[in-house]
Amino acid sequence: MLRPLDRPIPSPSELEDECIRLETKGLGSFGYVSSLMESLAAKTWRINKLKSLRNAVIPAHVYQRIEIIDGVADFIGDSFKLAHLCSQTKSEMIVFCGVRFMAETAKIMNPVKRVFLPASEAGCSLADSMTGEDVVKLKALHPGAVAVCYINTTAEVKAQCHAVVTSANAKTILKKLYDRYDKIIFVPDRLMANNLAKDLGKTIGKDMIAWEGTCIVHDQFDASWVERYRREFPGVKILAHTECTPSLVSLVDFHGGTGDMLRYVDSTSAPSYMLITECGLGDLARTRFPGKTFVPMCRLCPYMKATDLDRIESVLLDPAKAEEIILNEEVRVQAAKSLQVMFDLA
Repeated sequence: MLRPLDRPIPSPSELEDECIRLETKGLGSFGYVSSLMESLAAKTWRINKLKSLRNAVIPAHVYQRIEIIDGVADFIGDSFKLAHLCSQTKSEMIVFCGVRFMAETAKIMNPVKRVFLPASEAGCSLADSMTGEDVVKLKALHPGAVAVCYINTTAEVKAQCHAVVTSANAKTILKKLYDRYDKIIFVPDRLMANNLAKDLGKTIGKDMIAWEGTCIVHDQFDASWVERYRREFPGVKILAHTECTPSLVSLVDFHGGTGDMLRYVDSTSAPSYMLITECGLGDLARTRFPGKTFVPMCRLCPYMKATDLDRIESVLLDPAKAEEIILNEEVRVQAAKSLQVMFDLA
């Protein structure tokens, strides 16, 4: 393992500069009074100093806490974008602020780098809904069908699939695969499968075989809320993640992945916006687009919020064995092939 490091201590002037930097980032609007901001600044200063000492990079998913995103993250985005950006750096250590399947994807794409997950228990209800063996059984039940998995899956599931897709490119890739195959096994998100089947004119159970996995954040949003909020906030643009129910997706102004949602907000003008997804995206949007108004409608992901600044600092100071992502090399290579098919098709 990496040798432990001593905790660096900022000078008064360095601490003051860090407070100013965080204020400039917009963290003052999240309720950090001066005493809390100073405590926060001490942590972010130490983490950024430790990053340099470790030759480490910190990717952060858009659902992470705002003090991670604006305080210590080098990259911000969805899981695939983060893994790809890590591969373009010369850093030897990746401290992934997200959940386990995301850190695994980073390891798949960065085999020689050491990848750590600060919240080692941070799983995902969707990724944990199936195993690689489940994919093997599905393929046996549907000979001739091609298996495709959403990126929100474990490395073992990816290794058993022909291709991986993201929420942004799933429709494009499935269209191309339907030119070659009559039937596609799409796992693990049942709701996303239903939304894709509707968009592509396919039938679940016939042309598309779905799994029963769902995201604990997105499967609980109620479609009946949409019309109520339209009445309360005239002109509001309502955006929903593709992992939401088809009944809700059919009512909103736009549906897509997190990056698609942010681009929509950036490229349009409206009295207000509602982002139906995990709360972290709304926090990020508030700092990215300070001149725009956002109507609250979100749910917290307990897995995403398991990571905090203290755990990031702990990994950088003295990483524990349980925090490092170690993959079977055969599984990693097969999963990398599925990701390569995604590159080729997208």
